[in-house]
Amino acid sequence: MIPFVDLRAAHAEVAEEVAQGFDRVLQDTAFVQGPDVAAFEQEYAEFSEVPHCVGVGNGTDAIELSLRAAGLEPGSGAVLPANTFVATAEAVVRAGLRPVLADCDDDHLLLDPAAAEAAVTPDVAAVLPVHLYGQQAPMAAVQDLAARHGLTVVEDAAQSQGSRQEGRPPIGLASTSFYPGKNLGAYGEAGAVLTSSAELATALRLLTNHGSRQKYQHETLGFNSRLDTLQAVVLRAKLKRLARWNELRRAAAERYDKLLSGVQGVRLPRVAPGNLHVWHLYVIRVPQRDKVLAGLHAAGVQAQIHYPYPVHLTPAFHDLGYAPGDFPIAEKAATEILSLPMHPHLTPSQQERVAETLDKVLSSL
Repeated sequence: MIPFVDLRAAHAEVAEEVAQGFDRVLQDTAFVQGPDVAAFEQEYAEFSEVPHCVGVGNGTDAIELSLRAAGLEPGSGAVLPANTFVATAEAVVRAGLRPVLADCDDDHLLLDPAAAEAAVTPDVAAVLPVHLYGQQAPMAAVQDLAARHGLTVVEDAAQSQGSRQEGRPPIGLASTSFYPGKNLGAYGEAGAVLTSSAELATALRLLTNHGSRQKYQHETLGFNSRLDTLQAVVLRAKLKRLARWNELRRAAAERYDKLLSGVQGVRLPRVAPGNLHVWHLYVIRVPQRDKVLAGLHAAGVQAQIHYPYPVHLTPAFHDLGYAPGDFPIAEKAATEILSLPMHPHLTPSQQERVAETLDKVLSSL
């Protein structure tokens, strides 16, 4: 069996450091907002080259709290790509806003700035670019769009930890998830918000901690969404290895590119100009995708789909009023995309077997 991700191998690298950290937390009984949380926030901010990092309970909360910290008018619209995990749209609704969908570009499946602009109406207040699969959305174009229409930008950066982009503007608000399978994954639920604004960082800290910066003094209506101290221990240990792990992912992606370049029917992923990709996912496009996926699974290759349904074709969001055909690029891609095994501990021999199996399956169609 070739696993889609190998969390056991990742844990083996950090097991001793994590065990020592857990012992420290247990000895000190610093279970909530302990010193490791503040240390991780500082370390991740430095790694991301951003002044402020605020740890939260999970990635969905990170998006919602970012939108709330921005102080947007309730009921206003927020533009986001149709091809994203449902949590992006879910967080918009939870923040009291209305999802407004836009299509992606066909080459990279990132938010298309022209489509996003076409979706902007007078009641739209925000735009949420999603840094999909490990590379950043076209942020210069998104920021230009936002500046011209007075929109707040909240980045969904759950899949792009460690990515970079040439010439991109400073981060206003960028949410991320440390779900276990992410490039930087916790041992449960965890998330964070990055920002260049001290004012927004303060607002976020109030929101995450019951609207309080001092016990029993509640300045605003807040939430209980704090980064767990034990998860911070795990994240600190893994963060030390993240740059190397991302390099290993890039090497694996280059190897896949070579192995699959001659396989008939495979459309390889592309890196947008100026992007440093961190390959959270290696997503190809193939004909008869569901049959191909079944063939890979039968041969022990644990490929997956990210994601099989655009947001507007998900029952939870039928009330947005969109119909099949409204976002043709996202809809077509959803029938073709296939995520191959990708993680830092993937071996060349495993990748060779993935490529050989994929070739056989496609040849048999």
